[in-house]
Amino acid sequence: MRKLSLRARAWISDICYALLVLVTGCFFAISCAALLSQAVRTSPVRSWTNNWDAVIIAATYLLVCIISIAFCVKRRVAVRRRLQRIAKTHHSIVRREVPQPVHEYISQEFARSCLVSYESQPRNTIHSGWGRPGTRLSGIRFRRALLDTIAEIDARARLVIPSHPNLKPHARMLHHFRFLLPLLPKDEEGLSELHYYDSAIQLVRTVDREPTEEEYQRGMDAVASILQMLRECRLEMLEDSRVQMNNVMS
Repeated sequence: MRKLSLRARAWISDICYALLVLVTGCFFAISCAALLSQAVRTSPVRSWTNNWDAVIIAATYLLVCIISIAFCVKRRVAVRRRLQRIAKTHHSIVRREVPQPVHEYISQEFARSCLVSYESQPRNTIHSGWGRPGTRLSGIRFRRALLDTIAEIDARARLVIPSHPNLKPHARMLHHFRFLLPLLPKDEEGLSELHYYDSAIQLVRTVDREPTEEEYQRGMDAVASILQMLRECRLEMLEDSRVQMNNVMS
């Protein structure tokens, strides 16, 4: 059986308390009206005039109502003050707050928990497609990280080439970023960083196995080179614009 959440329990508790107050108030009002009606019927003149019994009954009920409200308010204020005295921040337990054996036991358990937590950390563990724990690539999934660089390069490329074509879901990087090829240097084999980047993206898109750390690193090196080239082109464009603006102003 599924347990109710804390919010549901709080709602049920508030509703029950409100119903209890409502029922109690109804019985309180009914009894007061019945006694006042009886006081009027049993008086010699059968009227409210000079009917001291009705006055005493009404005053008694009014006094009980005031005392009940005052008691509820006092209790609520006392509970609120008690809760406000509870520290909302963490405070460590010092020796003078608990007996010495208790303090030693807490210290030993804390040290044991820290040791267990430290020893349970993975070491020398390699998961395919993920960075090794304890290295700078720890917690990085190579496939997702490489695919996330596509949008970043595309946004930077649009700053340099505003008419850059829209990115299609399965387009080859070599085709999509073809306008960047003249801006990238080539190595001895005639390949640019865009060719290596295209190979890395095709690898993570089409191959079933996870990319290795070396393949991921080679792809990220290509990403860094492409972004550096785009950054330099952007700065050069801004510098040319500034020079042309100065020439126009002069």
